[in-house]
Amino acid sequence: MYNRRKARIVKVGNIAIGGDLPITVESMANSKTADAAATVAQIKALAAAGCEMLRLAVNHTEALEGFKEIRRLVPDYPLIADIHFDYKLAIASIEAGADKIRINPGNIGGGDAVQAVVLAAKKRGIPIRVGVNSGSLEQEILDRHGGVTAEGLAESLLGTVRMLENMGFDNIVASMKSSSVPMTIAAHEIFADMTDYPMHIGITEAGTLFGGTIKSVAGLSSLLTRGIGDTLRISLTADPVEEVKAAREMLQALKIRSFKPEIISCPTCGRTEVDLFSIAQEVEKRMAGLTAPISVAVMGCVVNGPGEAREADIGVACGRGSGMIFKKGEPLYKVEESEIVGALLAEIEKMID
Repeated sequence: MYNRRKARIVKVGNIAIGGDLPITVESMANSKTADAAATVAQIKALAAAGCEMLRLAVNHTEALEGFKEIRRLVPDYPLIADIHFDYKLAIASIEAGADKIRINPGNIGGGDAVQAVVLAAKKRGIPIRVGVNSGSLEQEILDRHGGVTAEGLAESLLGTVRMLENMGFDNIVASMKSSSVPMTIAAHEIFADMTDYPMHIGITEAGTLFGGTIKSVAGLSSLLTRGIGDTLRISLTADPVEEVKAAREMLQALKIRSFKPEIISCPTCGRTEVDLFSIAQEVEKRMAGLTAPISVAVMGCVVNGPGEAREADIGVACGRGSGMIFKKGEPLYKVEESEIVGALLAEIEKMID
């Protein structure tokens, strides 16, 4: 459907990214990495929600010790060590079993520091994610471009990628983020054809649950429909589980991946004569846990319902206190309002048995 950018394949623990492989959902723990028990509990909750790899802040010695314990307790889940300022923590995290290291060229130090991290990553055969943020661009780039620009983001990222290549290292994941949606899109458009490294995409500091989700989806959908993105994070000031849920919904809406049945439901209008909100919510609740790639329509109008949702695998079009169950736009039978959810679920079970 989309002409996906062809990136080389990179392995992060037991997950491969790039090429035509599934776009991977990532998040970042907001527990203290030094608190291994709390972080492991969060890893389990995020994995259950569909998070496929997780970034952990390793920002001091206590966090490093926590990371070592977390790695012992969660030996197979892909863990990314997020490092700023102290390259020695990056090396120690690699030695502790990180599956990928994220460094920021704007604050990790000079060439010698990067060289030391490269040697450690090469020894263990793990990738380095070069993560450029608009808030930490190198001063010389800011001066040259008169502030933060899309061109400056791309220049910073490409400069560090070339530095790693000159050190004989090409096991790279590229990333650049801004809190500005237009700037993020423009920077990726500049950079996308410069290398074939897989790209992690996101809108940094997007905001709270509602506004941040809208902002992130606006930016990331634009990139994904341009074929850009191999891993992604929706960054929210909220429970990280909400990030994962939003990312999966976005990928499913774009028909890039399918995680569960799709619900098609109308917004209601003056013709609606049932409690459609409750019916749709109950159908969604009772389908939780299903992974079959089917579409289920819950429509409030008998006149237009089957036609508007004729491509749905199964659905209901409601009238006054009743509903018509239909399949691929063809009516099956009529039920009372109280029987709609049960009848719909029974038909769904027949389809996926």
